Amino acid sequence: MDQSSLNGDLLQATGSQGEQQNARRVAHWRNVVGFWLLGLCNNFAYVVMLSAAHDILKQQETNSTLPTPPSVISLSQSSNSSGRYDCNPTSTAAVLLADILPTLLIKLTAPFFIHAVPYGFRVLVCIATATASFLVASFSTSVWMSILGVIFASVSSGLGELSFLSLTVYFNRCVLSGWGSGTGGAGVGGALLYSGLTQAGLTPRITLLIMLLVPVAMAISYYFLLVFPPSFPQWSSRGRVPVGGVGGATPEHRPLMEEEGHEEGLDTRGSPAVKTTGALSCTEKLVILKGLMRFIVPLAVVYFAEYFINQGLLELLFFPESALSHAEQYRWYQTLYQIGVLVSRSSLFCLKIRCVGVLSALQCVNALLLTLAVYYSFLTSVCVCVCVCVCVCVCVCCSV
Repeated sequence: MDQSSLNGDLLQATGSQGEQQNARRVAHWRNVVGFWLLGLCNNFAYVVMLSAAHDILKQQETNSTLPTPPSVISLSQSSNSSGRYDCNPTSTAAVLLADILPTLLIKLTAPFFIHAVPYGFRVLVCIATATASFLVASFSTSVWMSILGVIFASVSSGLGELSFLSLTVYFNRCVLSGWGSGTGGAGVGGALLYSGLTQAGLTPRITLLIMLLVPVAMAISYYFLLVFPPSFPQWSSRGRVPVGGVGGATPEHRPLMEEEGHEEGLDTRGSPAVKTTGALSCTEKLVILKGLMRFIVPLAVVYFAEYFINQGLLELLFFPESALSHAEQYRWYQTLYQIGVLVSRSSLFCLKIRCVGVLSALQCVNALLLTLAVYYSFLTSVCVCVCVCVCVCVCVCCSV
C-alpha cells in the first residue's frame, strides 16, 4: 500500500470523525434549546393564569371581556368591596387553589404509576390540557368555567414538569440548565406578555387566545427539535432499564444524582459501577420519602408563605393615589415578582445557600410584614410593595 493511499484513508477517517463531532454538537444544542423551550412552554399557562387571576374574576363579575379601566378607583366607591378593601367577591386565591391543587395531586400520586405511561402520550396530554386551558378561560361565561380553565393549566404544568424532568436522564446533564432557564423565562415572559398586551388595550380574551401559540411551540420542541437516543421508549413503557454510572456501559440512561462514593463511576472495591434499575415498590418509595422530609418541610413552608402573599395579600394592597388601576397594579406585582424569580434562579450559578430553613424563616417574616401592612395600611407607596415582592421571590428561589 503506497503513501498516497495511507494519506487518503487518514483524511477520510479524520473527516468522518469531524462529521460525527459536528453531529454531536448540533444534537447537543438542539437538546439544550429544546428543553429550554419545554421549560418555557410548560410553565407559561400556569404563570399566565396567576397574572390573569384578577381579570378572570373581574370578567365574570361585570359580564364583560374588557380589561379593568385604567382610571383610579376609590376604595370607598368600589363596587367590588364589601368593606375597606377593594377586591373581587371571589378572591384571587381561588384561582391559586385551582392552579395549585391539581398539580399537587399529580405530584403526590403520579410517582406510583406514571412510569407505565409512555412519554409520547404524556406530552400529548400536556399539549391538549394547555390548549384547553386558554380556550376555556377565554370563552368562559361563569366563574366555574374560568376555574376549570385554570385547572386544565395546572394539569398541564404538573404532568409536564414531572415528565420532562424524568426525561432528562436520557440526555446530557446540560439539558437541566436549559430546563431551569426556560422555567424562569416562562415566569417573566408569561407575566410580562400578559401585562403588556392588556396594558396596550387588548382584552383578556384576545390576550389568552394569542397564548395558544405556546402549546404549538411545546409540540414542535418535543416531537421535532429534541434528538432522542435510539433506545428511547417514546410510545412504550419499559419495566427495567440498565443504568451505567459515570463511564458506565449505557450512557443513554443515567441517574440524575450519583452517590458520593460512586462519583467516579467506581464501586467500593474500585471496579466500574454498573447497576440495573427497576420500578421501586411502594414501601421503598415511602422510605425514600422519609429521608427527604428535611427538605420537604422547609420548602413547603416557604411556598405556603409565598402563595399566601402572592394570591392572598397582594390583591388587598391597592394604592388609590397611584396612576395605575387596581387590576394594573396586581398585574405588575406579578410581573415584577416573576422577574425576581428569573434573577434569583440565575444567581444559583454564583451563589448556593444550603441552609433552607433560614430562607423559610425569612419568607415567613415577609408574610407577617405584608399581613400587618394590609391590616394597618402603613405602606404608602407601590414601590415599597414591589421591593417586598422581590424579597419574596428571592427567598423562594434561593431555597430551591
